[in-house]
Order: sequence, then C-alpha cells, then structure tokens
Amino acid sequence: DAGHRQRCLGDVGGEHDARGAAGLEDAVLLGLRQARKERQDLGVALGRAVREVVPRTAVLGARITGTDWADGGLTADDAVAHAAALKAAGFDYVCVTGGGVVPNMKIALGPGYQVPFAAKVRAETGIATRAVGLIAEPAQAEEIIASGKADMVALARAFLDDPRWPWHAAEKLGASVPVPPQYARAAAAQWPGAAMVRPKPA
Repeated sequence: DAGHRQRCLGDVGGEHDARGAAGLEDAVLLGLRQARKERQDLGVALGRAVREVVPRTAVLGARITGTDWADGGLTADDAVAHAAALKAAGFDYVCVTGGGVVPNMKIALGPGYQVPFAAKVRAETGIATRAVGLIAEPAQAEEIIASGKADMVALARAFLDDPRWPWHAAEKLGASVPVPPQYARAAAAQWPGAAMVRPKPA
C-alpha cells in the first residue's frame, strides 16, 4: 500500500500542498462560497500536472483542507471530493488538515481534533490518509492507526518538544526501533538513566 511504499522509499517521494489559495486571504474573505470550487479545481489541476512529471515509482501525496472552520468555507464533504479527484489523478495519499486560510477563526482545540476529517476521507474514498492535529502521546497515535482512522499520523511540535519522540514512544508501547551506533549508549537498553527520567507505571 502507499504507506508501506513510502516507508520503503524513504525520501523518494513528494507532497503537493493542494489546499488551494492559502495565501489569497482577501479573495477568500470576500467570497468563500464562490471560491470553494475554484480552490479545489486549482489543487486538482496542479496535482495532475505534478503527477505527470513524477514517476510512478515515487510516492506522491497531497495536503488538503478538511475544513476552513468558517461558514461557507470548505467542509469535510469537500475534502472527500478533493481526495477522490486526487486519487483518480494517481496520488497515493492525502494529509488532511484544516484552517489557516481564514484569519481570526476560533477553533476548539483538543487532542486529535482534526483526526475525524482524515477518518471520513479514508472511509469514503479508500485513499491512504495521514491525520494531524494535536497528536502528542504514543498511545494516542497508535490508536488512530490501529482503529483505522488513518494510515499515518503527522507530528510537528511534539517532535520540537522531544526530538527523541520515536524512541520514547517505542519504550512506552513495548516496541523497539533501530538506534544509530553513536546514540546506542543513551538508549534505554543500555542506559539505566532512561528508567530514572521515564519511569514505567507501577
């Protein structure tokens, strides 16, 4: 599947930002309802052009809008249609995010608050999806994937907060990940201090 191919290929791939007109705030503010179709048409047209020049041996994904968080703006149903068009154009996955186009939106933040958009797109289109939105805890990330809400998760500030997040997540979930030789002495298997700074629940 696309997720497996991406893991195997590593950096051989790309992601197209298909959110459409993200910098055209004036146009969006003047008429979200009128701009909805044009924004998505632009994203799909650009996506087709990119897919034409990117070989099929490379995984190609797109970051799309799951919601504008604004009356008259893009909705999860629009994201489904957008993802379906990109899938038909030969894209391997979509990353479903939201907001950032309309300024001063009041968004109710919470753990995984944008995951439902990815889950809806995945369920209704079958394309591999990546979920975002305050995903910070290993068990939270594991549940999103294990329950079928998404095929991948994206973390941003969680990595800025803890650059060793994958190692620590593996510890908590009882898994293991390869550690570069230069860092092996700091891994939990060799460093007793790991149990001191990250004690396991009793």
